[in-house]
Amino acid sequence: MRSPLKPTAIAILVAALSACAVGPDYQSPARVADIRFTSPYQQAEQLQNWWLAFDDAALNQLIERALAENRTLAQARANVDRAYAVFRDTNNDVLPKGTLDAGYQASENATLSPDDNGVITRGYSTGASVSWDLDLFGKLRRASEAAQAQAQQADILWHDAQLQLISQVAINYGEYRGAQLRLVVAEQNLQILQQSRAIVQARLDAGMASEYELAQIDVQLHQVQASVPAYRVALLTADATLSALLAQRPGQLKLGAVPHLPELKQPVAIVEGENYLRYRADVASAERMLAARTADIGVATADLYPNLSVRGFLGFVSDPGLTLGTDTQSWSVAPSLSWQAGDLGSVKARIRAAKASSAMALAQFEQQVFNAMNDMELALGSYNLSREQQLSTELQWQASNKAVQIARERYIAGSGEFLELLDAERELLRSRDQLAQLQQQSFIRLVGIYRSFGGGIQLM
Repeated sequence: MRSPLKPTAIAILVAALSACAVGPDYQSPARVADIRFTSPYQQAEQLQNWWLAFDDAALNQLIERALAENRTLAQARANVDRAYAVFRDTNNDVLPKGTLDAGYQASENATLSPDDNGVITRGYSTGASVSWDLDLFGKLRRASEAAQAQAQQADILWHDAQLQLISQVAINYGEYRGAQLRLVVAEQNLQILQQSRAIVQARLDAGMASEYELAQIDVQLHQVQASVPAYRVALLTADATLSALLAQRPGQLKLGAVPHLPELKQPVAIVEGENYLRYRADVASAERMLAARTADIGVATADLYPNLSVRGFLGFVSDPGLTLGTDTQSWSVAPSLSWQAGDLGSVKARIRAAKASSAMALAQFEQQVFNAMNDMELALGSYNLSREQQLSTELQWQASNKAVQIARERYIAGSGEFLELLDAERELLRSRDQLAQLQQQSFIRLVGIYRSFGGGIQLM
């Protein structure tokens, strides 16, 4: 009598073995040196709207169009769909697979028996074929873990592509407005110099000035005129870059001629104790790659052990008459066991390679954390120093403007030297242009703060 316990015991043994998965179980790093890391990645609430704080309608329109039309962002989105499709395909490998088959076969002399000489046999077969790799040691599950981590990485990179695109649009918008502003400043400087030249010319006509004084004022005038083409080139460059980001041809932007650089009405705030690393997509991406490389160790290690698979068929095999019934019913079960016992050296080499890849991924993750921390610190420090420089230059420009007025009045009255007026005007022109540069620089560095902190910075 067959014992009923044997099939049950076999099923329990198979289930127990199937629950095993060789290789290390992944644990996300919680700390790198003295830097605490929080996973998983969290998209900042402000990521999709932080630029609205500038209250600039043109900038809002540019970013909305870029998010809808940019091809690099569309590529990143398609990469997410592809990665999750690969994950679903890999994840299904742990389940039995089946196909429906129908075929026809004709043969002559099918055996070596003399009785079959000249005998032609024909027949049909139809039914379902089933195959199942039992995954006793978790090779397929580790492969699924790796595919899932890579799909999650693709999703994180898509969010990062949005942040980078928004930042690029904002930065190039600042460069566009900055070039406009410097162009306007140059034109205003030309007006000031032309007024001074008219004064010198009048004094020259009255015999109170020299040709040398007129030549000196002309030097400054032509110097400013020579800078205008450079500002126009910067304007064309920013226009072309913005157009590319918006997936449109250059020259179609309608941003208006008013040179205004966006400013915040409130300063940005760093929340004490907030772990901004969780908003950094590059850090989260490196962490997901570490998870995938760790799972690859299990995939390689599973080849040290045997692999059990089952193949089966259930259907009908009939003669040329294609009759289906109990007489033609057919089934088969074919378990098989395979083991790379003769190639264990290669298996162990693949395990060492997988471990080395995991170590590389860990080092990359740790370096990315240090890079992120320094990037955030540098962004904050650069912006604060830029603001200090801008405020000092504003005071310098105001003082220079007052000095020019006094020097011009004294020169007209005949109590002042021409060189004093020339030096005062030269300093005024320089401070006005420098102020325009610093306004542009401060805006770009402010955008850099949002990008460095993954859009997680809030307004006070």
